[in-house]
Amino acid sequence: MKAYLISIGDELLIGQTINTNAAYIGSALSDLSIEVFETSVVGDNLDSIISELQKASSMADLIIITGGLGPTHDDVTRSAIVKYFNTELVLSNEVLEDIQTFFSKRGRTVTELNASQALVPKIAIPIRNKRGSAPGMWIDQQGKIYVVMPGVPYEMKGMMEDFVIPKLSEMTKGNGSVIKKLILQTTGIPESTLFERLGNLDELLLGAKMAFLPNQFGVKLRITVTEKDAQIATSILNEIEQKIRTKVGRYIYARGEETLEEVIGKILTDRGLTLAVAESCTGGEICTRITNVSGSSKYFERGIVTYSNASKVELLKVNEDTLAENGAVSSEVAMQMAEGVRAVSGTDVGISTTGILGPTGATTNKPVGLVYIGYCDEKVCTARKFLFGDDRVLNKQRATQAALEMLRRQLLGISYED
Repeated sequence: MKAYLISIGDELLIGQTINTNAAYIGSALSDLSIEVFETSVVGDNLDSIISELQKASSMADLIIITGGLGPTHDDVTRSAIVKYFNTELVLSNEVLEDIQTFFSKRGRTVTELNASQALVPKIAIPIRNKRGSAPGMWIDQQGKIYVVMPGVPYEMKGMMEDFVIPKLSEMTKGNGSVIKKLILQTTGIPESTLFERLGNLDELLLGAKMAFLPNQFGVKLRITVTEKDAQIATSILNEIEQKIRTKVGRYIYARGEETLEEVIGKILTDRGLTLAVAESCTGGEICTRITNVSGSSKYFERGIVTYSNASKVELLKVNEDTLAENGAVSSEVAMQMAEGVRAVSGTDVGISTTGILGPTGATTNKPVGLVYIGYCDEKVCTARKFLFGDDRVLNKQRATQAALEMLRRQLLGISYED
């Protein structure tokens, strides 16, 4: 089965909104061994949508459309579907009930405009929307499947998980091939260095495919195996993973889509350890990521943002002479911050950040992007120096990632390579 993805919305064309829907759907279809061979973005224009439907229908067995299903004048996807299939709209009582329930739970009244979303093309099976007011559509016509869903990502994902993926899974059973994927997430190693460390990829991959997916936090490795048997595919992936871990294992923090903060949370929970954080240059971003994890209250005691020198002295008991001699951006201050937050909170572990994020504040010896990260537990108190780039916001993100990775390594006893 071949798929064609159409994303609808002027906001996508002008870059106002990032098209994450296509990435999610493409990944989900790949897991079902459905080949996505083309994606497109179309504006909120009736004729453009119909033209794209004609093109997609000539090339694919499965056409998935997202966007343009809202109640306002610029949401024209439903009208395009009606015109393209020469059908009519009919009232779905089930969808109307869903809309009434959705608004009732939020203490709102269903307007005539909202109720009109219960009108669906006569040829479509409505896809119930538990997270919004616009239903999706499943259309089986002329030997092809058309799936139409809202552009709101969490609404679309809900429909995919509740309805579309199970239905497509049934349709693709026994289609002759199995696609298995493995994601390995790395941090602290540049893409080019990672590529070099892995060596000969033909020998490493055993016929599989590998993609390097870099972002500001690190590099994801996506390995894809296509086989006739699921067990064989899994066995090949496991063999490839072990080879990769032998070469760059210290940089791999997760298998799959688990975040670094989730990994750390599990380590702290398993060991019964507690954590406190003192942040200067990262301004609370470490605490935000840690507390994004459900259940983090079990191990995270507190976070303190000590941006000024006075707050470092007052709240963390950083030595004034140390500040005067070494400056706030120094390994000595980073260690005293980590030690101080651990002492004041009574936790097992304390970490800290202090740095110059830019674009101002640099000196001859301390450039923009210089960050020191401190770590302290009952046995060790240490700090590491990092040099990031010139972008202030990226530096915050990179420093936060580096602090979490340093915490992971210290907890697991994984050394840094000098």
